[in-house]
Amino acid sequence: MSIKPIVYKDGILLMIDQRLLPVQETWLEYTDYQGVAEAIRTMVVRGAPAIGVAAAYGAAFGARDIAAVDIEAFYPPFEKVCDVLAATRPTAVNLFWALDRMKACARRHKGKTLSELKQILLAEAHEIAREDEQINRTMGAYGEPLIPAGARILTHCNAGALATGGYGTALGVVRAAHEAGKVAMVYADETRPFLQGSRLTAWELHKDGVPVTLICDNMAGYLMSQGEIDCVIVGADRIAANGDTANKIGTYSVAVLAREHGLPFYVAAPLSTIDLETPDGSQIPIEERDRREVTHVGDRQLAPEGIGVRNPAFDVTPSRLVSAIITEKGVVTAPYEPGLKQVKKEG
Repeated sequence: MSIKPIVYKDGILLMIDQRLLPVQETWLEYTDYQGVAEAIRTMVVRGAPAIGVAAAYGAAFGARDIAAVDIEAFYPPFEKVCDVLAATRPTAVNLFWALDRMKACARRHKGKTLSELKQILLAEAHEIAREDEQINRTMGAYGEPLIPAGARILTHCNAGALATGGYGTALGVVRAAHEAGKVAMVYADETRPFLQGSRLTAWELHKDGVPVTLICDNMAGYLMSQGEIDCVIVGADRIAANGDTANKIGTYSVAVLAREHGLPFYVAAPLSTIDLETPDGSQIPIEERDRREVTHVGDRQLAPEGIGVRNPAFDVTPSRLVSAIITEKGVVTAPYEPGLKQVKKEG
């Protein structure tokens, strides 16, 4: 069992407020695209696949509320709805993939009535959500054989059920390995500054009965040096054509440590995260977030006023440090460019 962070019910989109976990399990209700956009921007919902699912529903809500006189008059305001949603987070390519899919769906059905088109777009959002969970389960099945028996696995950030439509990408592989009786322990980096590891990964794994131990981000190297880690598996927000991978800040450091200690470093991500239009990691836009996420925990101030603060939300791990990329079409190894092109073609 794994939690679904996004649930559609009777015209309302319910999303668990991930900012409040693990202390409070609060579900927020959204009924328009502006609210969904704000939820994505403020990280009520986060994780590349989950952002894509939420954006699809936001686009469907926006379409529903457009008061156009005919089909042709519908398209310009629908594009504006999608533009608002697209402006929320720049790094996670699934956001743009989902919105492009919704726009393509709208264009394919120009011959329908407005009422029919709006229902079709809602059905497309449902399908994106349904597909995402199935994709994650398929990735889990492909990735499970890479995990050794008795594995002690390190993960960074949250690439689990909370970051997707359900089950998870990196944690989908972990769940599949756990179901196969192969997981001795999952070590979850706390993942400063937003603490997705301590607040979210540890919470959902513990809730599902998967053994989990929380560590500070700067403890990973020590555990590796003591022989307490067997492999690393992370998710991704965007994978460039050459296999360079953008993921939560700190992932690159973990990959360097894994290489130093001879440990496999795996990335699990759906095809929608692979961006063949971006040649390499240097072209991936990196979101800079509010300085307060670094200087405060909740309302408690941790740093002096007036100092400089940097808060890049992501970093890029060069493909040379990645042992394999796990997708719903199979496991890709170096050289990544032809392999990623092939799985995208199959998808």
